[in-house]
Parts: sequence; C-alpha cells; structure tokens
Amino acid sequence: MTIIDALLFTLWFTLIHTAAYVIAGAIALRFSKAFYEGDERLFDFVRDMGVPEESVAVTKRMVPAQLLRGVLMSIVLYPIIGFLGELSFVVRFLFFAGLMFIFTDLASADPSPGNIEGSAYLREKYRRRGVFFRIQAEMLIYSVLLGLAVSWLLF
Repeated sequence: MTIIDALLFTLWFTLIHTAAYVIAGAIALRFSKAFYEGDERLFDFVRDMGVPEESVAVTKRMVPAQLLRGVLMSIVLYPIIGFLGELSFVVRFLFFAGLMFIFTDLASADPSPGNIEGSAYLREKYRRRGVFFRIQAEMLIYSVLLGLAVSWLLF
C-alpha cells in the first residue's frame, strides 16, 4: 500500500465513519430524548441537548471529534487492508460492522450505560431496565451503516 492509498483510505473511512455516526445519532435522538434532554435526563453526565447553548457546544465539537476518531480508527486498519480486499463483501461487512459494534461500543473499556463495563461499574440509575437495549439500537444503526459503506465503497 502506498502513502497515497493509505491517505485515501483514511479520508474515505473517516468521512464514512462521521456520516454514519451523525445519521445514527440523529435517528436515535428522536427515540431517546429523555436520555439527553432536561433536568431529569438519565445521562446527567453529558451536556443537556435541550439547552440551546449546550446543544450548539456539542454540535461545534462533534464533527471534529468524529473526524479525529475516524482518522485514528483507519490508521489501525492499515496492516490488514490488503487482506480485507480479498474477502467477500458479506465477510467484509460482518467484519466492519462487528468491529465497530464490539470495539467502539459493547466491549469498550470506558463504562457507559450501553456496554459491558457500564453494567459492572455504573450506579443503578444509569442501568435502568431498557436503557441498554435502546442505546444498542443507535450503535447497531451506526455499525450497519459503516459496515455497508466501507465494505462497498472502499474495496
């Protein structure tokens, strides 16, 4: 793989990641506003998306943060890009969707109400019944979108 190939892979992977993340987040927010908005929101450790100033602050930081995440995730994939190109579309899709779902969410080392670490470390209020599965819906949308787009467009 040449430097140009690597840079192009990083560019496209980063754009796909960012688009999938924004789309999944926008869809999920419609069904989970109680997690993110209001004084009684479940995720009281994040900015209140119902407050315009806080929502704007998130909006200003979200895209740059996702661009950085996309770059970092793409770089880690460099050693296996050639191998991934030899796989069928379905296997590539399963790899990327599974990688994103498992590594960026379910098995993440940072405790969250939607992952394994959170089930061990978070207080009960963040582990209410149904929260885990509602969060997984967003992550599944993201993982499927990214898996489909990367598998189809980059290989």
